[in-house]
Amino acid sequence: MLSVLRNPTYRRLFGAQVVALTGTGLATVALSLLAYDLAGANAAAVLGTALAIKMAAYVVLAPVVAALADRVPRRTLLVSMDLARAAVVLALPFVDRIWQVYVLILLLQAASAAFTPAFQATVPRVLPEERDYTEALSLARLAYDLESLASPVLAAALLTVVPYAWLFTGTAAGFLISALLVHSTPLPPNDEPNDEPDDEPNDEPDAEPARRRAPSDANRAPAPRPYSRALAGMRLLLGAPALRGLLALDLAVAAAGAVVLVGTVVLVRDVLGRPVGDVPLALGAYGAGSMAVALLLPRVLERCDDRTVMLRAALVLPGATALLAAGLAAGPGAWAWPGLLLLWLVAGAAGSAVLTPAGRVVRRAVRTAELPAAFAARFSLSHACWLLTYPLAGLLFTAAGPAVAAAVLAAVALAGAAGAARLWPAPPGARAPAVTRPDAQRGNRISRPSRTTSRP
Repeated sequence: MLSVLRNPTYRRLFGAQVVALTGTGLATVALSLLAYDLAGANAAAVLGTALAIKMAAYVVLAPVVAALADRVPRRTLLVSMDLARAAVVLALPFVDRIWQVYVLILLLQAASAAFTPAFQATVPRVLPEERDYTEALSLARLAYDLESLASPVLAAALLTVVPYAWLFTGTAAGFLISALLVHSTPLPPNDEPNDEPDDEPNDEPDAEPARRRAPSDANRAPAPRPYSRALAGMRLLLGAPALRGLLALDLAVAAAGAVVLVGTVVLVRDVLGRPVGDVPLALGAYGAGSMAVALLLPRVLERCDDRTVMLRAALVLPGATALLAAGLAAGPGAWAWPGLLLLWLVAGAAGSAVLTPAGRVVRRAVRTAELPAAFAARFSLSHACWLLTYPLAGLLFTAAGPAVAAAVLAAVALAGAAGAARLWPAPPGARAPAVTRPDAQRGNRISRPSRTTSRP
């Protein structure tokens, strides 16, 4: 997996991603503790609303920003958004009203809505080989897991010597280092030559040929308006069964993830009565499961198709959440704390198995030229699922209690997993090994499934 880091451009991008996400993980812990300070037992409702604002920014802004991003040099966009995020985070320790938290979260996530899809669309251009890109996806998953594993552990250590407000300073430092790394990295231009038409058939069997072909430069239509381009990205995702299935899988992950991210501080502090330092440890267990699976997935995906791995993992999510509901209904006992850590470990592992291969599915379903729009649309629509589950979790934890909240969200996760199986039907035939052949137009080698391959 680490062989992909031999690419100097990707190595710098990955370094930027790691430091930024490590800082973001510190902010996640600090925000939970800030919400608990401001709202006490109602912290779940505050967190649910804050995270819902975050998702609303992603849903509304990401596709539009992606449509405008081609007019701005990619490096300029990424660096400026990192600097904006650093500035907003430095203001969070000074808030003393809940509404101020909401405003700053909106500004912070607006910048992230511009940064993340542009970053995601850059990686497959830097790594055109599918094997390299698959390894990069697993490394990216590991980087995201730093937000829920290494960062909470670091936060727990820092909380023994400094107040939690200082964790926001660590977040700002992460964004600043990320900006420096991106600024020093040569990136592909927005109108990269690899965006020329692809004569090979698309891996998605029911994709429309007309949608796949880009016009020649001589006959290229005028650039559409930003909202038109955003809607075009949405149509890309909703037009293929595999990508529709991804959205249902996102709902399953969001339902289980909302229980973890919204409910952990309440479960640890109020239900179990444990010290503040155990909050990051519980979040760390979730990240540990995710990281373990991300390390194993490249080899697993060489033997199993994406659909099989993702659907089976999705069915684990409602099971883990339902077990939490049953345990809470039975009442906490001596087993409660290790049981919570185990369930968070399992939920993190299953979520990672669903999310890590998703970039492969998107990449196979659309042309290179359509990747920025497709990734932005997926970023937006997937976060719409979190926009639903975050406030639902916050409301249920506050109004109905943790047991009811876990049970309801387990049902939502089950609906998402079942919907994915229906929306993304299994293709006939067994999965065959990928075949690699030269691409006549691009002059490099691209991994393509054979005609008998099970296509996600």
